[in-house]
Amino acid sequence: MKILYTRLEVSDFIRKNRTQGNTICLVPTMGFFHDGHLALMKRASEIADCVLVTLFVNPTQFALDEDLNDYPRDFAADCEKAKSVGVQAIFCPDVQEMYPQDCLTVVNIPDLTKTLCGMSRPTHFAGVATVVVKLFNICQTDFVIFGEKDFQQLTVIRQMVQDLNIPVKVHSLPIVREHDGLAMSSRNSYLSRPERIQAVCLFKALQSGRKLAVKNKDRVTIIRSISAAILKEKGVEIDYIAIVNQYTLTDSEYIDENSVLAMAVKIGKTRLIDNGFLLNWR
Repeated sequence: MKILYTRLEVSDFIRKNRTQGNTICLVPTMGFFHDGHLALMKRASEIADCVLVTLFVNPTQFALDEDLNDYPRDFAADCEKAKSVGVQAIFCPDVQEMYPQDCLTVVNIPDLTKTLCGMSRPTHFAGVATVVVKLFNICQTDFVIFGEKDFQQLTVIRQMVQDLNIPVKVHSLPIVREHDGLAMSSRNSYLSRPERIQAVCLFKALQSGRKLAVKNKDRVTIIRSISAAILKEKGVEIDYIAIVNQYTLTDSEYIDENSVLAMAVKIGKTRLIDNGFLLNWR
């Protein structure tokens, strides 16, 4: 497995693979790999001949009061894990390599980023979209894969690829969960033992919403309220809980195959998100 630090090294890596006729799947990450990341890498190897993982904690998607400096990092362990699932290369640039000068261009998709996580993180998705476009341009990939835990991010990137005619096919992978249902996340490492137990309420709220939705497709408000009550019972701070259309992220008036129950909470100092289709379970 190759470790690439510069854009020139990536270009050379891409050129050699193109010469060999290989297709490439990109797996963008911020590192601190868990089984969810590894599942993405394994799926990428089924999609393309070559898997290129990017490992970059992108400062432009963090607000000043967020956890950029504290975000968990373990580069050596990440390399070993990626190598174990057959990744061909990791691109791990520093900030200067990705942003060699003041970045005056920002990619923004306002209609999809004002709701859900965008309400409390208004600059987040512009940072995500901009860095992903930069990675697409640097890596010249055929395919890219993202996890469905970051559901709003996935919707934003799909729209961006469509709107800007970016020649990459976007794939996704359902949420990978712990044994008790908690969605895998690098930020789970922030949780104390009592907080970790408390965090399972997200999955319980999601399960409750799904059970109600099967027979109550026109009772959106009740489904949302009961799911929220489960979160409140466990004492978590709710950022949002919403039922939205998977494509437009607008509130669903009734439950159909495109309706997603999405939520974000704060447990102690840790912000966690979860989501799931209400009818088409994955």
